[in-house]
Amino acid sequence: MRESLEGLIHSCGWRAETHGCAASFLARPRPDVPTCLILDLKLPDLCGLDLQGMICGKCDATPIIFITGVDDVTAAVCAMKAGAREYLLKPLPDDRLLLAIEDCIELSRNQLARRLELSTMSERYQLLSPRERQVMSLVCAGWLNKQVAFELGISEITVKAHRGQMMRKMNAHSVPELVVTAARLGILDTGPLVSLSDLH
Repeated sequence: MRESLEGLIHSCGWRAETHGCAASFLARPRPDVPTCLILDLKLPDLCGLDLQGMICGKCDATPIIFITGVDDVTAAVCAMKAGAREYLLKPLPDDRLLLAIEDCIELSRNQLARRLELSTMSERYQLLSPRERQVMSLVCAGWLNKQVAFELGISEITVKAHRGQMMRKMNAHSVPELVVTAARLGILDTGPLVSLSDLH
């Protein structure tokens, strides 16, 4: 079965790796390219559903296509609820399998793009000075420059300088864009905004 699938996948221009058991697959570092996993429900050393559970805990988990020779409704429901993209019975219909692989590859490609984008955002954030991070947090909370200046005990001109540097380093062209970046990095402060509108 593995040899047959490998030949089919190669014929479509994709690269395939075969593993005889879950341990072999888990020992292989995940390549940094779009991927999908065609997983048999029954493995020599582990249930396919158990392996799926080990993989799907990751935010960028490898998309999974289940195959099985047993018409097990309970297993199918469990697999799909856990995030499997497809569940196919042997003998496999080539056209449906190839469509499922294409879908998984596209999903994985999008996941990799998001992971790269998030990594870039994180690297930019690491370049900020402690003061610039403070300014970023308050700006994302909706504070005006004069409010930030009062809160940090610095002049408004200094706040503007830090804010300009921070926006440049974060490659943000607007405050809404900066807020989206902060949310994706998990550093967006959603606490209550203290009103300082009586400042002059």
